[in-house]
Amino acid sequence: MPATPLNPHDLYDVRALLSEEERMVQDSVARFTDERVLPIIGDCFDQGRFPTELIPEMAELGLLGATLPTEYGCGGMNGVSYGLICQELERGDSGLRSFASVQSSLCMYPIFAYGSEEQKRHWLPPMAAGKVIGCFGLTEPHGGSDPANMKTHARKDGGDWVINGAKMWITNGNLAHIAIVWAQTEEGIQGFIVPTDSKGFAAQEVHKKMSLRASVTSALFLDNVRVPDANRLPGVKGLKGPLGCLTQARYGITWGPIGAAIACFSETTEYAKNRMLFQRPLAATQAVQLKLADMARRITLAQLLSLQLGRLKDAGTMQPTQVSLAKWNNCRMAIDIARECRDILGGAGITTEHSPIRHALNLESVITYEGTETVHQLVVGREITGINAF
Repeated sequence: MPATPLNPHDLYDVRALLSEEERMVQDSVARFTDERVLPIIGDCFDQGRFPTELIPEMAELGLLGATLPTEYGCGGMNGVSYGLICQELERGDSGLRSFASVQSSLCMYPIFAYGSEEQKRHWLPPMAAGKVIGCFGLTEPHGGSDPANMKTHARKDGGDWVINGAKMWITNGNLAHIAIVWAQTEEGIQGFIVPTDSKGFAAQEVHKKMSLRASVTSALFLDNVRVPDANRLPGVKGLKGPLGCLTQARYGITWGPIGAAIACFSETTEYAKNRMLFQRPLAATQAVQLKLADMARRITLAQLLSLQLGRLKDAGTMQPTQVSLAKWNNCRMAIDIARECRDILGGAGITTEHSPIRHALNLESVITYEGTETVHQLVVGREITGINAF
């Protein structure tokens, strides 16, 4: 019998390693991306507009706080399912995955992991429903990859805290109803739930972006912002608080770029099969086949890397260094593929009529935020040698 043709986007049949529930999650988000995201996302990127009209649909699908317990109105899914959500959303656009990632891993997760029971029950259900949007205030204008050098500070004043400082490159900043703000205190770094309508709080959207244009990026300013002690996250002190959130988010980022790479690879493969050059399809040339084969190889390796990472996460044994390795590998894989696909598309590749240039530009941010490629390389190097070279 002839062999069954392989799926070009899944040469090792990684899908067969998924549970039935995981496949159902992937299929439902894939349909959402195909039907609701792809028809509009090129225009959103051109216009510099985040498609807020999709938030209720994402909430209805259970994509916000997907892995948190159902008792708080969340999805109760496993880590692999969350990874597949990120993959399918980023197959649409990195901006959409960033929105879900920030809402879920950087805002809802710290409330769940470090918050009081009252905070969980007050905030998580409306956040899962998409009625309360959050942003994550850690990065500062001067700080970048050195979050310990934090200038934002909070001082106790009676039963309140007074917060002063500024945060930069904050996804969802001008959409958010609350900000999870990390600040220096006399007892170390602590997190605060800050309503964005608080007196002294301001968000200023960042414009002139050439990346993540279908996403809201902001600077936050806090000028004597007063919040009650009930808004402090009581369960953690020190840098391990925000870093724990970032590990959750980076895990999702290891999956997201796989989706971006598949989008570029799929579109470019079809283009190469139909584009006639010198009386034959572009795909009939050895040069193009070698490039497409290399893309398939790299996508396959990334899929296996993230799936194993997800299994480790669900087993409770995932280590931050393992996340760094996958974030480094998969972001590099995706940005290289997006650039190569743009090249194969020729002149047509510079327009947003095709997805590779949009994904390539977005991935310039994805490979940088939540740990640059260099930082993750050094994390792995430190694990191997036992020597901190930062």
